[in-house]
Parts: sequence; C-alpha cells; structure tokens
Amino acid sequence: MKEAAHMMTVPRLGEDGEMSISRINPPDLHETPGYHHVTVVQAARMAMLAGQCPLDRAGEVVGKGDLLRQVDQVVSNATAALAAVGAGPEHVVRSVIYVVSADRAELGAVWKRLTDSSLAPAFTTASTLLGVAALGYPDQLVELDLTAALGT
Repeated sequence: MKEAAHMMTVPRLGEDGEMSISRINPPDLHETPGYHHVTVVQAARMAMLAGQCPLDRAGEVVGKGDLLRQVDQVVSNATAALAAVGAGPEHVVRSVIYVVSADRAELGAVWKRLTDSSLAPAFTTASTLLGVAALGYPDQLVELDLTAALGT
C-alpha cells in the first residue's frame, strides 16, 4: 500500500476565505530538500513578479563577483515586491531561480542561502533551480522569478 502524500496547507487569506494554498509531495516521487513537487492554489488573484535582479534602487548591480551578496539583494528586492501587493513569502506558489554557473556546489550554495533567508517559506513550494550561461545585466549572477497567490 502506498504512503499518503505529504501535504502542507497555508492558512487562508482574507475574511471571505476565498484563497488556499496546498503543497504536496506525492509518495511516488523522490524526497525533496525542502520544496514540494506540487502546489495547488485556489485564489481570487495572482501576482507574477518580474525576475528580481541584484540591483539597488539606482539600478546598479550589487556585489559584482559575489554570488551570495547578490542572493541577499535579490531576497531584499523580492521581499519588497511581495509586500507591495500585500503578500509575504508564505504566499509564493512557484519559484524559479537562475544562477550563472554550471557548478553544482555554487547552485547548492544559492539554494542554501535562499532557504536560510527571510524569504525561506517561498521555497517550500514548487521550485526550480537552474544554472544558466548569462543573465540580462552585465555582472549579474542570480535572478529570482516568483508567483504569489493573493486574497481578494
């Protein structure tokens, strides 16, 4: 007999109870390092954030050559973008992380830095981590793409 799927549900947002987020790890799939294979959302509204880059308010790349400093800036920017729509990291239902590297140790270091950050609850959901050849800004080493479920 198969084991039951591991499931985590986020409390509903709003007084009308129209939003819920469930994260599931089906028993037929491998264990994950913190994320869930499936995220099911019932929401009145969704927010798709533009890829958050390691840029300061002046539009300058922060931490040139310093991957983890760039991760910290991306976390700060993503937190501000989520707050602008009344959301927090627990409302993220999908994340895609892009890292300019083919080195699995560097990819792992980015994952660890993200999951140790104030944005950590965002990475318990459906997540993808990719090593890529280049990103849009010169000296940019990381970018974070988030989708959040919002109440009404």
